[in-house]
Amino acid sequence: MPARAMKFFSFYRPYLGLLAVDLFCACIASAITLILPLCVRHITGNLLGGDAADPVGDIAIMAGLMLALVAAHTLCTLFVDYQGHMMGAMMESDMRRELFAHLQKLSFSFFDEQKTGQLMSRITNDLFAISELSHHGPEDLFIGAITFVGVFLITLTINPALSLIIIVFLPLMLVFSLHFNRKLHRALRLSKQRVAEVNAQIEDSLAGIRVVQSFANEPLEQAKFDAANARFVESRRLEYKSEGFFYGGMSAFTQLMTVVVVVFGALAITQASLDLPDLITFLLYVGILIEPIRRLVNFARWYQEGITGFNRFMDMMELPPAIQEPAEALAPARVNGELELQNVTFSYQDRFGKVFHDLSLKIAVGEYVALVGASGVGKTTLGTLIPRFYDVSAGRICLDGVDIREFSLASLRRNIGTVDQDVYLFGTTVAENIRYGKPDAAEAEIVAAAKNANAHEFIMALPQGYDTEIGQRGIKLSAGQRQRLSIARLFLKDPPLIILDEATSALDNESERVVQKSLERLIENRTTLVIAHRLSTIRNADRILVLTADGISEQGTHEELIEDEGAYAGLYNLQLAR
Repeated sequence: MPARAMKFFSFYRPYLGLLAVDLFCACIASAITLILPLCVRHITGNLLGGDAADPVGDIAIMAGLMLALVAAHTLCTLFVDYQGHMMGAMMESDMRRELFAHLQKLSFSFFDEQKTGQLMSRITNDLFAISELSHHGPEDLFIGAITFVGVFLITLTINPALSLIIIVFLPLMLVFSLHFNRKLHRALRLSKQRVAEVNAQIEDSLAGIRVVQSFANEPLEQAKFDAANARFVESRRLEYKSEGFFYGGMSAFTQLMTVVVVVFGALAITQASLDLPDLITFLLYVGILIEPIRRLVNFARWYQEGITGFNRFMDMMELPPAIQEPAEALAPARVNGELELQNVTFSYQDRFGKVFHDLSLKIAVGEYVALVGASGVGKTTLGTLIPRFYDVSAGRICLDGVDIREFSLASLRRNIGTVDQDVYLFGTTVAENIRYGKPDAAEAEIVAAAKNANAHEFIMALPQGYDTEIGQRGIKLSAGQRQRLSIARLFLKDPPLIILDEATSALDNESERVVQKSLERLIENRTTLVIAHRLSTIRNADRILVLTADGISEQGTHEELIEDEGAYAGLYNLQLAR
């Protein structure tokens, strides 16, 4: 069995008991459907033949039996519809959960190449049809098989010649359905790609709505959306065209089968080889046969939609994380914080060239080191390599003398705290955003962290204090307030190694002064690497490194580098002159 098929069936494992009961009820419902026409045949035979001693009593008994069968059929159908659909919904939920967990393991390099809207479509739209396929798939195939076999065997006992009509039609219907199924599959896959493009366009436009409106470019964004939307509609046109031919053809086959049975049955009655009750019964079974055909047609639709979504799901699940950890990974609760880069070379992709080559440096435990240099020399990139958001192309990075690739990712990243220029806050309360640094933190710990970050005062001035909702990405707060909340998160996390990436470069002077005080408190007794834009903020660094395209060109204290009158002194004097 192919690996993807095995993976799909593995999602049934937690629900095998429910699936067994579902199929049992489906079997009972199918059996009742096959029995009811025999009851009708018995009644019509008694009425038309006049052989029963008490036809009224006989009809009453059969009516009671048929009512009981209908009641049982209704109960079984209710269970199949309700619990079967719930089983499908739970399987869909399991797949969505597994996909989300897998996406969280993928590295920054993966997300660099993806659009958020398309990933959202993979998690939501692509899996919608899985619920119907996982429920209706086994059920429709099971019911269809039982009904087909039952109808054929019963009609064979009534009139073998007429029953052969059914056998003649089935292969024709099979060939027809396979042909249009292939077309429908291609159309559905294209449709899912197009709806992902629409989602990506919506996400891109709405995420940048402030830029859109500030440039008065709403018509431009509307044009982009209209183009993506038109491509989606065209893909839907192909889908519905294939679907229309498929459903229309199958309906024509079933109607034609009924007409042929009526014509040949009438001829058989004129030749006395068939009586009217048997023809009525035969027509009832042809009518019954239409139901499993309809189910199989629906199954074909759900199969195409579901398997298309599942294949897109598996395309994502089969992507291995670029960042791997060893089977026996080290997981220290807390490291000392000694950091060393040994001949590190890195490039995002070969075609972009090397960001830096053969870079080496060492930062002692508790040392405060600042990294400066022109834009594009790799300062921010260096900060992303230390927590292994990307892996080095050559060389190694060591923490406490151990290659960081020997650590588990969770342990490594628990021991490293980062504060970026572009702070990300979640669209929840102030308290929940701070608690992100330590999910089990008590309220007192959150308040203490906020005070250390110089955030408590402005938080208490908010309408609901720590329970204030701050909007998506913390949009209701100023840049300085957002930065202080991110610092409060790190106080709560309490990592021994801190990386500050131009944490104050986007702030005004007053906000920078407040944030700088909280940062100075944060880095006390911690190994700290500061990627600096404003050189005035790093005058107290134990060591300043000047990074260029050729590596580290200068290092020393602020005073030493100013006296050397090199690249650092030039950058510093240029900023002073502004």
